[in-house]
Amino acid sequence: MIKLIAFLKKIYGKSVLKIFGWKTIGEIPTEAKYVAVVAPHTSFMDMIVGKFYTWSIGMRPSIMVKKEFFFFPMGLLLKSWGGIPVDRKNAQNFVDQMAERFKNRNKLILVITPEGTRSLNTEWKTGFYRIAEKAEVPIYMIFGDFKKKTVGFLGKFEPTGNMEEDIKAIKRNFIGITGYHASKFSVGDVS
Repeated sequence: MIKLIAFLKKIYGKSVLKIFGWKTIGEIPTEAKYVAVVAPHTSFMDMIVGKFYTWSIGMRPSIMVKKEFFFFPMGLLLKSWGGIPVDRKNAQNFVDQMAERFKNRNKLILVITPEGTRSLNTEWKTGFYRIAEKAEVPIYMIFGDFKKKTVGFLGKFEPTGNMEEDIKAIKRNFIGITGYHASKFSVGDVS
């Protein structure tokens, strides 16, 4: 039954993207564990396109959600969408929590929007990087370009330990990509 549901989601996701003129590009990772950095994040529409994309490729991502949102019935929906309840009060504990989840699972694709807001923010949050480094997993970059109507993977990034330079290198991959609200996305100075 689970395989049938996954198959139907795949067909449905591909169909919806095609109906609305979206194309998928990029090589889909085969690793069982990684952090997926998703940008731009300028609207709730990003999540909708992202959901249809993940269904279309058979991806079962997890997302971090404030633990306060896991109340009935919202908690059931969030868990079905891969929601992981997290306590965001302590930043270091937050990274440790997620690294521990990676260590305790055979499969985990953790999707993070590094902008941390749907408003313009050129200073990306670094939690995605610190989680990947501590969990010893790669970072993959996913985009959704609303101007070109393309969605997919931009490639893999292995952290070098130089967080500042690595984040600039990751951001450079997103130059020229247009969010749903174009004026709300910029990678800033990446030189």
